[in-house]
Amino acid sequence: MRRSVIFDVGRVLFDWDLRYLFAKLIADRQELEWFVTNVVTPQWHFQHDAGRPLAEMVPELKTEFPGHALLIDAYATRFDETIPGPMPGSLELVERLDAAGVPLFAITNFGREFWEAFRPTQPVFDRFRDIIVSGTEKLMKPDPAIYRLAIERFGIDPAGAFFIDDNAANVAGAESVGIAAHRFEDAATLEVELVTRGYLPAR
Repeated sequence: MRRSVIFDVGRVLFDWDLRYLFAKLIADRQELEWFVTNVVTPQWHFQHDAGRPLAEMVPELKTEFPGHALLIDAYATRFDETIPGPMPGSLELVERLDAAGVPLFAITNFGREFWEAFRPTQPVFDRFRDIIVSGTEKLMKPDPAIYRLAIERFGIDPAGAFFIDDNAANVAGAESVGIAAHRFEDAATLEVELVTRGYLPAR
């Protein structure tokens, strides 16, 4: 399979930030920032992306911060609320690529349990031939091993593949195994790149 496009999910296809959930639960802005900097932080959350189960992570953090137990529980039970919706224009690009017959794949740093809840709510993923989820594989971007796994599992030619991610380190990880990559800023810029590279026809 010579030509293919591989998407990241968070902040490329769908917006994501812990604050989207916790702003609903913590009225004071300074307290909110303290909470997402010191308690339920992105760095702590990334343990689940790496494959650590919530059944270990959540009780451990509640022991460390017993006064915030209800908020920590909300992380586990209301995670979908950290994803408010699609990034503007991104899903339309997926639809156009699919309509053009371009094979679509994804590599996402996403916890297995959260992915199993989120995936069924988004029919756009039906357009993807396969999706590698870090929490399932216990491999995370930008480790080159996850991109090598993708090449093997997707059955793609890296020379004809194009990877899209918002994180510069993840872009570099793809490039390290011979996959051309684009650092996502917005859908309009990505569209120009897809047209320039011949994945989409010009409008």
